[in-house]
Amino acid sequence: MSLRSDYDIWHSRNQNLDPAHDDSSSPWYVWLKKSLPDLHGLRVLEVACGRGGFLKYLAHQGAMACGIDFSFAAVQVARGKITGESVPPAACVIQGDAHTLPFADHYFDILVSCETIEHLPSPLQAVREFHRVTRPGGTLFLTTPNYLNLTGLYEVYAKFRHAARQPDQPFDRIQIFLQTRRLLKDAGWNICGSDGVVHQLPIFPGRNPVRIQGLDANRLIRKFLSVFALHYCLIAQKKE
Repeated sequence: MSLRSDYDIWHSRNQNLDPAHDDSSSPWYVWLKKSLPDLHGLRVLEVACGRGGFLKYLAHQGAMACGIDFSFAAVQVARGKITGESVPPAACVIQGDAHTLPFADHYFDILVSCETIEHLPSPLQAVREFHRVTRPGGTLFLTTPNYLNLTGLYEVYAKFRHAARQPDQPFDRIQIFLQTRRLLKDAGWNICGSDGVVHQLPIFPGRNPVRIQGLDANRLIRKFLSVFALHYCLIAQKKE
C-alpha cells in the first residue's frame, strides 16, 4: 500500500465515524478565523484541506478559495461540502501533492497550512512550494504540533517506551517550535507573528490531559506562552 492509500483509509474511517463533524471547529482553525484579514476577493489556497470544512468557511468569507489534498477520499468529501446553493461558486478542491503544487508562480494572496508539515516526508520542499505559489507580499498562516511542553514530552516518551505504537495518522514526525521557525526561514519566508493554542497538563496518568481554557482565551498570555502550546502558530510573509 502507498501513503496515499493509507490516507484514503484514514479519512474514510474518520468520515464514517462522524459524518457531521465540523473540522473547522478545531483549535487551530478557531485561531485562524480570528487571525485572517478580510478575505473578499482574495485568492486563498488551503494545502491539505482534508474533508473541506474550513475551505467551506473561506468561501463563505468571500475568498476565491482553493483546496488541495493528497487523499482522493478527502477530496471527494470536500467536494460534497462546497457544492450546492449554500456555498459561493468561487471555491474548488483538487487532488495533489504539497511537494509539487500544480499552480503558477506568485498566484495566491494567502496560503493556509494547518497541522500538515509534520505529516510530509519532505517538509522543506513543501514549504518552498508554498513560497513559490504565493505572490510577493502574500501571507502564510501555518500551524503544527509543538512537542516543547509536558504533553509533547509525554508523547515523545510514549513513542520510545512503546516502540510498536502506531501514530494516529499514517505518517507523523516530532518537532519543536524552533525547527518549525527554521523551516520557514530556510524556505525564504519572513516570520512576522507567532502564537500558540491549546495549553494542557497531563496530570492524571491514563487520562486525557487537563486543558487550561483560560490561557487560550487571553491573547497576551497565550502569545507569551506560545512556545509551550500544544499547537504552534506562525504568520509569515513573502518579501515584496
